[in-house]
Amino acid sequence: MSKQARDTLQGLFSSSVRADVLALLLNNPEEKFYVREIATLIRKNPSGVKRELDNLEKMGILISKRVANLKYFQAEQSSPLFSELKSLIAKSLGIPGALKTLLRKLGVKMAFIYGPYAENENVDTVNLFIVNTVSLVIEGIKDVEEKYSKKIDITLMEENEFKNKRESTDTDLEKLLSGKKIMLMGKL
Repeated sequence: MSKQARDTLQGLFSSSVRADVLALLLNNPEEKFYVREIATLIRKNPSGVKRELDNLEKMGILISKRVANLKYFQAEQSSPLFSELKSLIAKSLGIPGALKTLLRKLGVKMAFIYGPYAENENVDTVNLFIVNTVSLVIEGIKDVEEKYSKKIDITLMEENEFKNKRESTDTDLEKLLSGKKIMLMGKL
């Protein structure tokens, strides 16, 4: 491995902000994001996000374009490291990361994985619970299933129904919420 490659790899994974920025941009390579938008999506301080974006741009991992007074960033798909980094990010985030990325794109309010998968059991099915304002079609779920060789069972509940069931202490919902889960989006 050349010194340049070694230095680049060492620099790539030196902060959690950088890892989150890479995960967002590499999983959405066609999209352009501005600094505050990225900071909001990954829930990090905008100044730290800006610093990491500038560093990644210097490494040739990202490109930027200024439109009016906003600087937009996106993954540099022609970078020799693009496909390898994208694959590495996908492997490190696993199925929860892939689902979180997909659900974020769809504007989901709250989602979590529950059941045996959340309890660290090696199972073929992942149970996914989604709360949203309206019913939605889950595009891309087949891709996630194929990539990770898991079937994803989705329980979809509209936000109002979820609130009503929580307030009326619905026993089935309370049992589900009291079990172990992996939060993907939102808060309970």
